[in-house]
Amino acid sequence: MDEETRSRLKSLGVKVLTAAHAFGGTGRGVRNKVGTFQVDEIMAFTLRMLGQGVKVGVEISYMAADRGYVRTDEEILTIGGTGRGSDTAMVVKPANSHRSLELKVKEIIAKPWNP
Repeated sequence: MDEETRSRLKSLGVKVLTAAHAFGGTGRGVRNKVGTFQVDEIMAFTLRMLGQGVKVGVEISYMAADRGYVRTDEEILTIGGTGRGSDTAMVVKPANSHRSLELKVKEIIAKPWNP
């Protein structure tokens, strides 16, 4: 995200979160060191079967919950996609990453036909 967009969003009261990916980092480090996939990577690959935007929507809801930007007892709208743009919208009941399996995808509002 360029600085102009970030500043504009912040001026509108939008909280902009910059954080490590919930499905990256630690698991990738273990795989690179010992040559085996970790649970977080398997979850990411599985969610990508539904589309990159679905994986991103789940991941950003973990990140926002971990940061305290969203509550875990209320549904939220997630919008995700690829580096080329957003293409997926979902209603999600988020969870913190340490309770990842409590997350519930309530509704997939939009996702590409051929992600």
